Amino acid sequence: MKCGLEIHVQLETDSKLFCTCHTNYKDAPTNTNICPVCLNQPGAKPYPPNKAALDGAIKIALMLGCEISPEVTYFQRKHYDYPDLSSGYQRTSIPIGDKGELNGVRIYDVHIEEDPGQYKPDLGIVDFNRSGIPLIEIVTEPDMKSPDEARKFLRELIRVLEYSGSARGEGTMRADVNISIEGGKRAEIKNINSIKGAYKALQFEMVRQKNLLKRGIEIKQETRAFLESQMITVPMRLKEQAEDYRYIPDPDLPPMLAEKDRIEAIREKMPEPSHIKTDRFVQEYGINKDNAKVLTSELELADAFEEVVKTIYPEFAALWMRDELKRVIYYNKMNFKESEITPAQIVDLLQLLQNNKITAKAGKRIMEKLPKNHEMPSMIAEKLGLTGVVNEDVVLDAVKKVVNKNPEAVSDYYEGKKNAMNFLIGQVMRITRGKADPGKTHKLLETELKK
Repeated sequence: MKCGLEIHVQLETDSKLFCTCHTNYKDAPTNTNICPVCLNQPGAKPYPPNKAALDGAIKIALMLGCEISPEVTYFQRKHYDYPDLSSGYQRTSIPIGDKGELNGVRIYDVHIEEDPGQYKPDLGIVDFNRSGIPLIEIVTEPDMKSPDEARKFLRELIRVLEYSGSARGEGTMRADVNISIEGGKRAEIKNINSIKGAYKALQFEMVRQKNLLKRGIEIKQETRAFLESQMITVPMRLKEQAEDYRYIPDPDLPPMLAEKDRIEAIREKMPEPSHIKTDRFVQEYGINKDNAKVLTSELELADAFEEVVKTIYPEFAALWMRDELKRVIYYNKMNFKESEITPAQIVDLLQLLQNNKITAKAGKRIMEKLPKNHEMPSMIAEKLGLTGVVNEDVVLDAVKKVVNKNPEAVSDYYEGKKNAMNFLIGQVMRITRGKADPGKTHKLLETELKK
């Protein structure tokens, strides 16, 4: 199998690519964020391209390791007929950057184009609020050999786009998936709008093409649609060639040149790409790659980790931030930035744990109190009476009392009933008011029960 992707994602701008209409198309009433330019009315000329969109595209291309074209670039008209395209053509730039790489997949080129409107065939209308919103299109070489490789690439790409701050992420993604099996022609699956959809479409199409080849049936070079409700692809039309689009330079738009000073200014301000940050965390902080990937899943979380490890041992910080911090923000259905948890709060909590002022169980309970709460963990621990860890002699004394007072649970433990141990640990925790370490309590109980 060979797979290449064409990924379209909206750029984060306030106004459209060739006019000043707002880009907030989801919340606006149908056909209100429009003007003669984005409706392509006769005589309406496009404004010069949106500078924020162009700078965002250059930034993303740089983060993908692309070379920025030193040549004059320009917009072309790509002709095709569809109800959501009022002009009969789509404006799309020639490549802004090329020869990039991500996750071992080569980036063929990066360019900008305008989003068409939204055709709603069930209602018989077209909403042009989306028409003219700037899109970045990222085209890969056919370097992916399985649906899983394509899924991993898309996940990494979305992280890069989110880090850039210049794109709207997976929620606006539309991917065209090109797939062929050795001995057959290429099929293009259009307008898949999620990573899961791309994975499922590739799985189905790979099996479909293999079965055709086994039966000696020629695979047509065609465009197909993915029906997400059924997880299958169906034929749309024979695949277009580039000449079918009748590309011509747009005579209404000026040529553009990305000056070296402008490129370097963007490079200087852009964040370190997520995949490079992951590798650096492994090298610099000595944590494993799985932990590093979780910690770099959000730029703000990665920045917080780097602040925390100025005080806390990296492996200890990585363990708590990967497991407990991510558990809490995931449970609350928010990301790290939305949680408003600060590096200072994380440091305070981890210092309480390191200095044996609270148990791990108490630490987890305090972590659950931190989202949208500006109190320091030490204050929360005092209020909840969680400070103080009892020493081993006190725990051992409690263990002996629990074993003597609960012969039925002890008998159940000898019979192999797993819940018996949990019950006994719970009784020790009750006697010590939750200040015994559960791990040490478990070991002490096991030792006592073996006597």
